Amino acid sequence: MTTTSTIPESTALSLEALITPTAHGIASRILSKTGGGSLTLFAFDAGQGLAEHTAPFDALVMVLHGQLFLTIGGVAVVATPGTVVRMPAGVPHAVDAAEPSRMLLSMLKA
Repeated sequence: MTTTSTIPESTALSLEALITPTAHGIASRILSKTGGGSLTLFAFDAGQGLAEHTAPFDALVMVLHGQLFLTIGGVAVVATPGTVVRMPAGVPHAVDAAEPSRMLLSMLKA
């Protein structure tokens, strides 16, 4: 299995330092990617988000900072720091940031 990584191995890194937020935008950085999935760090400015879409595999959102409003299959979910939300494969979902926010997104391929 091939691994793609944008961070060095065997090193403790600050998640805050790994991404630079974009004013009025969204920044993302893939931290690691394998055939089994990926881990991506996102930084959203207030009022930014990801439009409704679907993915062919499960995803986990872990909120690090701020507050995110998720809509998953029509169900509204408020996610705050320290929470994790599973978005099931094939179910439409969207993400909106109420304030500047950061999240880790784990994509879990079968």
